[in-house]
Amino acid sequence: MIEARHLRVLRAVAATGSFSAAARELGCTQPAVSQQMKALEGAAGTPLLIRSGREMRLTEAGRALVRHATGILAGLTAAEEEVAAIAGLRAGRVRLVSFPSGSSTLVPMALAELRAAHPGTRVSLVEAEPPGSVELLRSGDCEIALAFRYPQMSEEASGEWDDLVLRPLLNDRLVGVVPEGHKLAGAGAVGIAELGGEPWIAGCPRCRGHLVEVCESEGFTPRIDFATDDYPTVIGLVGAGLGVAVLPELALESVRTKGATTLEVEPAVRREVVALTLPDLARVPAVAATLDRLEQAARR
Repeated sequence: MIEARHLRVLRAVAATGSFSAAARELGCTQPAVSQQMKALEGAAGTPLLIRSGREMRLTEAGRALVRHATGILAGLTAAEEEVAAIAGLRAGRVRLVSFPSGSSTLVPMALAELRAAHPGTRVSLVEAEPPGSVELLRSGDCEIALAFRYPQMSEEASGEWDDLVLRPLLNDRLVGVVPEGHKLAGAGAVGIAELGGEPWIAGCPRCRGHLVEVCESEGFTPRIDFATDDYPTVIGLVGAGLGVAVLPELALESVRTKGATTLEVEPAVRREVVALTLPDLARVPAVAATLDRLEQAARR
């Protein structure tokens, strides 16, 4: 019989590439990892790993089992949490992954209200931009991922969340940011092509890609001199006169715009901000309650 603990070990070995690295990740000894892998191969009736010196590779059967392990372990976690809730245990655990501007705006209010209503629920938070945050969700490393996408994304990319439960939160408008002394600072609204000759400050890879797409659709390719995921740094660079940028309004809610001013930009662009989870996890009471609080925070 294949046991869940053996699947967790297999997934760790596949992710790290060795028994010793998997042992460090799981907080156990290398012999323990080796023994559990032998037990799993015995239960499977076929080799799952090919050992060549220090290198560790999955067999075809091993790859198939790792592919199923994520869904199996997520389903098991969902079952354990749901049974505990039905049994009357006033507890739960939610691991949340969010992009930075969501972490500083939507998440604090949502988690404060969740804690007030369900003090036994433990929530942890780490930051990651999509698609990395979505990969963490699919790999079983979190229960909820806050993510965003742009309407101009390709048809292939637009289906990237079709296997997940999606909770829409808000449409976040992008605004231009220029130095206070810029010739367009008092314009109120500008076409993005009017900034075509400026040096640009761009954000995460997904945001940079979208910026280039929008600018090229308006007839120019932006000269990106600086790239940073840190919004205060973007404002600092703009305020120092080193370039212009476009930022989500959500990001500007928690950043002082010292030395910079904002403009409406045409064509208008809004990114779709959502909370994502796996179908099995959506039925877990603690996860459902967290999704509800995130939705309520986004309405304010």
